[in-house]
Amino acid sequence: MRQIPMNPKETFYVLLLLAIIAQCSSLNFRRGRHVNGFLGEPSKVLSLQRSLDVEELWFEQRLDHFKADNRQTWQQRYFINDQHYVNDSNAPVFIMIGGEGEATKKWMNEGAWIHYAEHFGALCIQLEHRFYGKSHPTGDLSTSNLAYLSSEQALADLANFVSAMKSKYNMKATQKWIAFGGSYPGSLAAWAREKYPDLIDGAISSSGPLLAEVDFRQYFEVVKASLASYKPDCVEAVTRSFAQVEILLKHMIGQRNLDEKFKTCTPLKDSIETPLDIANLFENLAGNFAGVVQYNKDNSPHANITIDEVCDVMLNTQLGPPVTRLAAVNDMLLKQSKSKCLDYKYDKMIADMKNVSWDSEVAKGMRQWTYQTCNEFGFYQTSDNKSDTFGDRFGVDFFVRQCADIFSERMDANFVEQAVLATNKFYGALKPDTTQVLYVHGSIDPWHALGLYVSPNAKTPTIYIEGTAHCANMYEPVDSDPEQLKAARNKILKFLAKLLDGYASFASFT
Repeated sequence: MRQIPMNPKETFYVLLLLAIIAQCSSLNFRRGRHVNGFLGEPSKVLSLQRSLDVEELWFEQRLDHFKADNRQTWQQRYFINDQHYVNDSNAPVFIMIGGEGEATKKWMNEGAWIHYAEHFGALCIQLEHRFYGKSHPTGDLSTSNLAYLSSEQALADLANFVSAMKSKYNMKATQKWIAFGGSYPGSLAAWAREKYPDLIDGAISSSGPLLAEVDFRQYFEVVKASLASYKPDCVEAVTRSFAQVEILLKHMIGQRNLDEKFKTCTPLKDSIETPLDIANLFENLAGNFAGVVQYNKDNSPHANITIDEVCDVMLNTQLGPPVTRLAAVNDMLLKQSKSKCLDYKYDKMIADMKNVSWDSEVAKGMRQWTYQTCNEFGFYQTSDNKSDTFGDRFGVDFFVRQCADIFSERMDANFVEQAVLATNKFYGALKPDTTQVLYVHGSIDPWHALGLYVSPNAKTPTIYIEGTAHCANMYEPVDSDPEQLKAARNKILKFLAKLLDGYASFASFT
């Protein structure tokens, strides 16, 4: 980005702003995904965390389900909890589908689904998604190996696994299998019922995006609406803060001040002529608000900072002008992620993302999930309107460019567009051919914009929870949960009871 000569009025404004202000690692949230995956762990309340010695089990899985001549196999991790299982001809099986992060033993004894399992005497199984956690189908994460990473292959893994478990445990045909999943696995839960109705009898799809979309501009629209739900003035303050960053970038003195306030890992003056660096900077700053909104007040370890807190900072005029308050929010997020500085260098990000080793930091899921966005979903959370709150620095081209730079030059805009069209055609997007699937979303969660949150017909029921965020219904219940969340969990219980023909081993649910 060329440094633009300023007229005397602009120079005066910058110097005035600086006078008011004057009194090496990346963030944990990117692309709408926390570093540990969208869902994370089931509870952040220590008193609700229960220990259970769950054995790490392994299943021999096919590498490629769609090429008969490929007989390669690999070991897929799974967990079982039979603590509540009533072994009779009607007892159901609840299977939690793993997603774009490591499967964790904690979910085998915590979370709302365990309470449902206790109610219905269900066997609980969690299957880790291929290429995530310890489920390594290939020797590394090279682009050629990632060709085996797709939602279609993952669903075929699930089908193969369910068939094998039915045989291994000599299960009766009357025992129903219910799929659970949140976020991307919420989509998988619905699609599992759609593609394998002979194996999956029903599903609870929580916060699952069904519409693949390259330019997911609605994401930040929901972020703004969610900030405004606390105080409308919060959005205005954020808008002004981003505009002031733009002004300060035009002058070397302003750049140095931004370096100091935002704790940048490298001086902005070295990147001012590199639009991709500046785009990355703005996406990081916008991501601060996105991460807070997405997990706002969830009973999840992700949710340590709330909308209330960041808006209180943005509206605290005693801290200084809006850009200084924006820096204070950035500092909050840096501390939360245990980061010493704000790393915005595009080339460094790409170099990190090109690491194909299972031992790399990006192997925790970011490289894999980015591949899936390029190859199947898009989901790029963009802002390309100069007059909008988060500005125009990170439009769709910024994200598509990363597909080509990280994986392959063939992954250009046309490739991604065609991949997204194919995904929507295969699964049906917002018109799925499903029955016995309950779609659950929260109004605060930006991902609800790509999901089913209004029921189109009687066979496609939905629950829309006002004031709750991403996968809120899945986490461990607490007494302080809002009444609408408690009501939603009880609606889910009734839906399960209907699916299971009223079968229950216990009389009540709390």
